[in-house]
Amino acid sequence: MPGMLAVGQTGYEKLLAGELAGAGWPPREQGPGWVLAGGDAGPPGGDTAFAHRRLAAPVELRAGPVNALARLALDFFAGSLRDERMAAAWPCAWSGAGGTVGLGRRSAAVAAEFHAQLRRRMSRVAALAVPEALGGPGPARGLFVHFTAFDRAFAARDALLGGQRRMADDPAAPSRSYLKVEEAYAVLGAEPRPGETVVDLGAAPGGWSYSAARRGARVVAVDNGPLRGGAAGHPRIAHRRSDAFGFRPARGETFDWLFCDLVEEPHHVLQDIVAPWLERRWCRRFIVNLKFGRTDPLALLRELQAASSPLIRHGATFRVRHLYHDREEFTVTGGVKA
Repeated sequence: MPGMLAVGQTGYEKLLAGELAGAGWPPREQGPGWVLAGGDAGPPGGDTAFAHRRLAAPVELRAGPVNALARLALDFFAGSLRDERMAAAWPCAWSGAGGTVGLGRRSAAVAAEFHAQLRRRMSRVAALAVPEALGGPGPARGLFVHFTAFDRAFAARDALLGGQRRMADDPAAPSRSYLKVEEAYAVLGAEPRPGETVVDLGAAPGGWSYSAARRGARVVAVDNGPLRGGAAGHPRIAHRRSDAFGFRPARGETFDWLFCDLVEEPHHVLQDIVAPWLERRWCRRFIVNLKFGRTDPLALLRELQAASSPLIRHGATFRVRHLYHDREEFTVTGGVKA
């Protein structure tokens, strides 16, 4: 069938559907963390914030028994190969709609049976399968299967990945916000390196600062509040007890990274932090969180992508994502024009 199946975070499917509709992909059906949308049969293009992955031209699979569903998936996969040569590792990613009890186990059981059948039919191809897509955001080709119900799944050979994924926690991290910046590195395709400089505006309790410092970067953590956990007293973190909005680098000073995760109205952050820091080239790369709890998220998304946005005017590249570890916020990553 033409169209796409877009998968995002459970609880945000209405926003996912609204974003797709605005991009010309009218929603047909939706459930916990997924939206089935219409459109042409080509690969879904363009950047999206709420979609973690978009499956192009998904085929519906319906069956009750595990082996029957696995056989349907294998028939689809084998039939789509034609003369395609699988000579390198390829992603074989299975998932289930969040919030549906037992669907993750169901997906895993069918995936295991699929691999058993694949080994019997095409052992060399089976040996090259990996459980997730390789690399960062962008197009991927392999097999992607997403369960929307116990006896219903959608399969596709092509997917467009947003780069979101679950990250491993660190017991020394001062807060769970640490997971957001770790995930943001994967979306951006870059992370702080030893010797680089980072300014972290609104740093307390220090999760983002700790993340950069453990990679060898030197951090200026700006916040009137205290740092905790692994950030407190870290030799590569200089704590400046100051207001994030009033902090400015010294004359001629440029940071390699701007971090900013403030519980503030997003336009305030955009106008008074993002715009001047990017326009005056005070940083080379940036990771900024924008809270949308009290504003229209889709309207804010349109503003970020408009020609007047500081991200467009001063960003060399940027991505806006609703991360796996985000709640009512966008994470914006990118680089600054030289």
